[in-house]
Amino acid sequence: MSRLFIIALMVIFAAAGSGLWLYFLHSGADSAFREDLVPDLVVFCIEAFILVGLLGLIQRYLETRRKRQMLLSLRGSFRDLLSIMDIAFLGPHAEPTSSRELETDPRVIDSLLEELDRKHPDLDSLIALRREGLESLSTTRDLVAVAAQVSATHMNWWIAIVDSIRRLAEASDRHAVEHSLHEMLINIREFNRLEI
Repeated sequence: MSRLFIIALMVIFAAAGSGLWLYFLHSGADSAFREDLVPDLVVFCIEAFILVGLLGLIQRYLETRRKRQMLLSLRGSFRDLLSIMDIAFLGPHAEPTSSRELETDPRVIDSLLEELDRKHPDLDSLIALRREGLESLSTTRDLVAVAAQVSATHMNWWIAIVDSIRRLAEASDRHAVEHSLHEMLINIREFNRLEI
């Protein structure tokens, strides 16, 4: 059920319950309808209002949870690329970033962008990044449908990420590799900023 439909049902039950209650309070006629049926209808409207509201909240919670899980699986698909970049920029005694941080912490992307602006990865790292881009391209391309289930905006940014990974896989010199990496990080950062 859509959110608007649930809200409309809640409004209908609230209005019907309020109207019946006011009728019960202000009607002077002692009829079987007023005495027997109206209180039962008021209780029904209250119960329906609460049930519809609860169902709406539960549905919203489950939908949000499902979308969060999809986002985690999407982010996990380019974790290896980010890991290779992270290792390429490591200092002599620094520890690599954990896989969990690479997938969930948006500050990692900002940090990698800063490092890419300050340093140039060595040739081995560039080759490894290009090879990983080639290997992960088909997986990330297949996940466009998953991104579309989250939202149309998520899908658009995901397509931009896939396109930058394709450019990385096709890059033939240092400048092209670094440019596609920069573009990919920018697209990932924008993707991460989107709300569910």
